[in-house]
Amino acid sequence: MRAVGYQIPAPITDEVSLVDIDLPKPEPKGRELLVEVKAISVNPVDTKVRQSARSEAGAWRVLGWDTAGRVVATGPDASLFKVGDDVFYSGALAPQGTNAEFHNVDERLVGRKPGSLGYAQAAALPLTAITAWEALFDRLDVRKPVAGAANAILIIGGAGGVGSIAVQLARQLTDLTVIATASRPETRDWALGLGAHHVVDHSRPLAAEVASLGIGAPAFVFSTTNTDRHLAEIAELIAPQGRFGLIDDPKSLDINPFKRKSVSVHWEFMFTRSMFETQDMAAQGQHLNELARLVETGTIRTTLGETFGPINAANLKRAHALIETGKAKGKIVLEGF
Repeated sequence: MRAVGYQIPAPITDEVSLVDIDLPKPEPKGRELLVEVKAISVNPVDTKVRQSARSEAGAWRVLGWDTAGRVVATGPDASLFKVGDDVFYSGALAPQGTNAEFHNVDERLVGRKPGSLGYAQAAALPLTAITAWEALFDRLDVRKPVAGAANAILIIGGAGGVGSIAVQLARQLTDLTVIATASRPETRDWALGLGAHHVVDHSRPLAAEVASLGIGAPAFVFSTTNTDRHLAEIAELIAPQGRFGLIDDPKSLDINPFKRKSVSVHWEFMFTRSMFETQDMAAQGQHLNELARLVETGTIRTTLGETFGPINAANLKRAHALIETGKAKGKIVLEGF
């Protein structure tokens, strides 16, 4: 089968950073589904793994997590899907990825593809949607108010992949006032179009930006990017006893400034459930099925930003390069081989 892989970490400009290759077609075992990959999207995690993780000696590492495709075979213990079902998912971190024609995935991590979306539109959603869902409802518990705080959430990076879903979920499924951050006219318009009540500029001091809205100190802050740059401002602007969540990878994270306000800090890592095979691992498939329902009712829309053509090394290099600039809007999707 056709695939795109690498053997040694390299800058995206290097010829060996991503290569068109041919690999054996996998076979599903246990509760696995074998999925024919129709479309993929590219996430920051793809670039981070490519830059740091080596493959085994002489072997190829295949990246890719977000996928929409069709089930073509099932393992002997699989029962949730059948051959011919259209599905979408973001899978697990460790196994070979989805930048290939066929991919094995544990059925508990899989949702049915929204019938109202094409493969490319659906592929834009899983990883960011699960991350945003878990951050808002499992980690920050945003439906539980903070006494005396403004019933509001600040989402830092509101036009990015995760931010684009978080804005929609917070606006559509809660009564929170949704404040997104953006610094360019096009990303500001994007966040407002997704449902943000307010957009503030993260290139300016955030505490003053939020204070200028006149709504008070928000109960919740969800940071999707550049957390270390904004940490002091977050500590200043968040309400006492507020809840702060993050998903990025700061080189250091000094949370001492949160102590005097008794602010709780919550990490969200979408691959935790699959990595440790937690008892509630199937929650991710359930989240995706609920997301599919919300998409089909028009409550949530795809966050596809750009389509870069078929799945090959050249187009994946373009996608990685854009993501590494930090200026992508929405999700980058590739479709077909």
